Amino acid sequence: MKENFVVPLNGLAAGKTTLSRHAGKEFFEEYGNSEILDADVDVEITIEKSGRYIGVDCTMKGTLTVPCDRCMEDLVCPVDGVALLSVKFMEGASAQSEDATEDGREIIALPESDSDLDLSQTVYDYSYLSLPLKKVHPDGGCNPEALKYLSNEEPEEAKAPDSPFAALKDILKK
Repeated sequence: MKENFVVPLNGLAAGKTTLSRHAGKEFFEEYGNSEILDADVDVEITIEKSGRYIGVDCTMKGTLTVPCDRCMEDLVCPVDGVALLSVKFMEGASAQSEDATEDGREIIALPESDSDLDLSQTVYDYSYLSLPLKKVHPDGGCNPEALKYLSNEEPEEAKAPDSPFAALKDILKK
């Protein structure tokens, strides 16, 4: 699935080129992420090539399904992200250590010998970063059976007056 996001830069004509890709559950499984239970993310890649300038815009829209932090039921979270990239060809080792931005775009440094741009890590990162820090259902949306275990109320069995342990509980309070 990662190979779907490899874009050959040498074969592109000058001007804008638009590509559409899809990142599903299998794509996120390749990264070993067990938190993402399901995925349906459409990625639109727009590449603008002008002379030595190569600008890449990745727009990700869709949903990721993760477990709710409160009740552990499936929670569908929207994905709506944009990655603005600028590709620079550099010599040798300096290409791997480059980490900067230019005109609001993240610079992707590639060795001059490379002719392909792999966007799979970018799509994964920006999709995952669109998830909220607290992944919980809106109020009233969590499984009520699971929420019973989170409340501070005693179970009905412990409240029963005919319980042989009821008398022992009162001794500790004195």
